[in-house]
Amino acid sequence: MKLIIDTDPGVDDVIAIALAKTLPDTEVIGLTTVFGNTFTWQSSRNARFLLDLLKWPVPVYEGAEFPLGATSYTPSSNVHGDEGFGDILTVPQIGQNQPESAAEFLVQAARAHPGEVVICALAPLTNIALALELDEAFAKNVGRLVLMGGALECDGNITPYAEANIFHDARAAERVFASGMNIQMIGLDVTLKTLLRQPQIDDLKNHAPVVGAFISEITPFYLDFYRSVASIDGCPMHDAAAILACRYPDRFDFVTTGISVSQSATNLGQTLRASERPMTQVALDLDADWAVQHLFERIGALH
Repeated sequence: MKLIIDTDPGVDDVIAIALAKTLPDTEVIGLTTVFGNTFTWQSSRNARFLLDLLKWPVPVYEGAEFPLGATSYTPSSNVHGDEGFGDILTVPQIGQNQPESAAEFLVQAARAHPGEVVICALAPLTNIALALELDEAFAKNVGRLVLMGGALECDGNITPYAEANIFHDARAAERVFASGMNIQMIGLDVTLKTLLRQPQIDDLKNHAPVVGAFISEITPFYLDFYRSVASIDGCPMHDAAAILACRYPDRFDFVTTGISVSQSATNLGQTLRASERPMTQVALDLDADWAVQHLFERIGALH
């Protein structure tokens, strides 16, 4: 499997990207970055820093700075910290981005390997929408788009209606769900069932002393957010669940339905069933115990 990760690192993105390095029979051919948990330039810097930490020479392609049609964006620093890594306030600039934009790389990769590339989108879908604009064949060239976003049968997490990644660029999400791409939506219906708890995260340090220690360092801020806002004693492995779905879709229970994304101010970003739309596979359940255990076994083997 050739995998591209579209990302805005982000505490949970760190866990997801570390997990992706360990997946069998998987070649990660690029990280594309976008706004979301951080500004886009921070997402790129954090991606390069993490890849250096993992000793993993994957190229980084910088993407959109703002939602479609917008000229500004404010990151969710209360969730992931000012720099995206919890309480860490200084992140070094390591390496450089590739010269192509994220959308250009997505189009080129899908065109070069038609039907083979899986894109795992862990952030607002702006880069994906821009790639659709660049190449009308992009939707059919992509093998599969696995996205972390949306909520079909549960409440949102940024508003009562909407999940954050979809909400932050509802216009882009609407274009993507209408495109006819082969889409699997890994939303809050399943990700909220996968809780990582502090003792588990701390235990990673004993097994993966470099990346495990870094994950343990950045997660307390994230855990505090969920404890204070949602009274949850743990943090959902949102992005890591989507990474697992790329390699192990059989561990998820899907329903097939068309999806539209509300553009109304009252419920902006809500993902709704829409019978007239191209079909999307929406995950409604997963083997949560397996997901958490598999993540720790995989990341714990990184040295």
